[in-house]
Amino acid sequence: MQSNPQRDRPVVAVAALGGTIAMARPAAGGGVVPRLSAADLLGGLGADLPMEVRAETLAGLPGASLDFPTLLRCRAWGLRQVEDGAAGLVIVQGTDTLEETAYFFEATWPREAPVVVTGAMRDPGQASSDGPANLLGALTVAADPRGRGRGALVAFNDDVHQARWVRKAHASHLEAFSSAPAGPLGLLAEGAVHYFHPAAARPPALPVLEADFAGRVPVLEAGLAEDGAMLAALVEAGARGVVVAAGGVGHVSSGCAEVIERVLPEIPVVIASRTGAGTTFRATYGFPGSESSLLAMGATMAGWLCPRKARVLLHILLATGASRAEIEREFRLRGDLG
Repeated sequence: MQSNPQRDRPVVAVAALGGTIAMARPAAGGGVVPRLSAADLLGGLGADLPMEVRAETLAGLPGASLDFPTLLRCRAWGLRQVEDGAAGLVIVQGTDTLEETAYFFEATWPREAPVVVTGAMRDPGQASSDGPANLLGALTVAADPRGRGRGALVAFNDDVHQARWVRKAHASHLEAFSSAPAGPLGLLAEGAVHYFHPAAARPPALPVLEADFAGRVPVLEAGLAEDGAMLAALVEAGARGVVVAAGGVGHVSSGCAEVIERVLPEIPVVIASRTGAGTTFRATYGFPGSESSLLAMGATMAGWLCPRKARVLLHILLATGASRAEIEREFRLRGDLG
């Protein structure tokens, strides 16, 4: 679907993957399901847009059912659109995994043109559905030349978030996405995007052309009375790597630490903080199961990356055949601040 082409306007490519923004209630009744196409979503915005839009429906899935093959197809489609002159790419999807999609593109997108991910908390049949406003905001961000070099962004509820920081922080509110502790990168007002900071340098994009995402890279949350048995079971079941959502600044029980030490020769183990804000430490605590003891064993610290984004990064690295040294280097590069 193309909107009233005028070549003096910026071109934005829109890939629709499904999600609440594209859901409707079946005639037979029951809960809403993905039914609307990219053309349906854009049709609600009217024909008088300040950008030319090229759109395609690439999937019709709830966010929870998205997978790496779908994201790879979306990435390849987006790259072709940018090569054909698109100023930016908008991805429309469900919010359950929106932050993970954004970080996948942040880690693998090799172009200056931005990738802007958006969705909705209310389906089109609900009062005050937020989908049209979020989609229009994402189009505005993708078309703005000041978005170049900023990598992957999330446009939601008039806020613009950086993929590295954004996370879904509420199950159902319209203001569902947060970027603690960094805060939003910018905001939308009066039909324009306003950035608080200039574009910063980004790590090189990870190549995924021949990536093999087969196999499992689970997240295991460490908590009270966690003895490491689940970690041992995951390794025995064939996990390629594991992210441990650890307490505080990167702590697990002494029993879990013993299992981590035992499995590290077989698979990489990444330690992230389960708190939702803050970084893993490296040399403050010294008890068995502390961050310094886990580092001494050979575990990798996620730094500021949350467990979900640490999992995405580890999965990408394993899918592209990265060595342990390369995994450590990439987490240092992408998980630390300076």
